[in-house]
Amino acid sequence: SSRQALEQARVAVEELDDMKAVVKRLEEENTELRRQARHTEKEQRSLCSRAEGLQEERLLAEGQGLREQIQEQVTRMASLEVSGGTVATVGGAGGCA
Repeated sequence: SSRQALEQARVAVEELDDMKAVVKRLEEENTELRRQARHTEKEQRSLCSRAEGLQEERLLAEGQGLREQIQEQVTRMASLEVSGGTVATVGGAGGCA
């Protein structure tokens, strides 16, 4: 009977040691996953920041293109006013309001 109790105790100790090893492995895995999550979060913030910067650059370039188009229109209108001789005709013909 005491041999059985000792054997059961030994088996229980082995199971406990196995469980401790599993817990330790899971804790290490959890730590690594948390590290990866922090790294991924930093990368995501960096990518969002870059995307915002690129969008801002695109909008600035678009704005510059529009300014150039407006300037070309103004130059054409001025040219038409000079060659046509009358400002009212050009202005009334559908220029920018």
